[in-house]
Amino acid sequence: MSQIEVSEKAIKSPCVGNCKNEEGLCSGCYRTMEEIRQWRHYTDQQRDQIMQRLSGTATSHACPQCSEPTHCGISAGESDCWCFHVSPREKTGTALCLCRRCLAQQPLR
Repeated sequence: MSQIEVSEKAIKSPCVGNCKNEEGLCSGCYRTMEEIRQWRHYTDQQRDQIMQRLSGTATSHACPQCSEPTHCGISAGESDCWCFHVSPREKTGTALCLCRRCLAQQPLR
């Protein structure tokens, strides 16, 4: 009898094992719950794109609150943005989007 070997390709992930749903954002890696749910269905290219946005290597502007690089899909000419998939926060008084860390700290509406 022969053994069948199952080989699964390891999926890259920004998960740091400190997961908690903070109104739609993970408190560990700052992915949206939608990004986490869909992670295994994304292509390698889609996962890389999200990881670049999380790390600040793919950026559309500096966060107006902390000055760290951040990415806004709308500012980048896309039809969707990660912030559409989290619980609404209080307005900040700036036209530019906050980074995921700063938005997570904003009070809910």
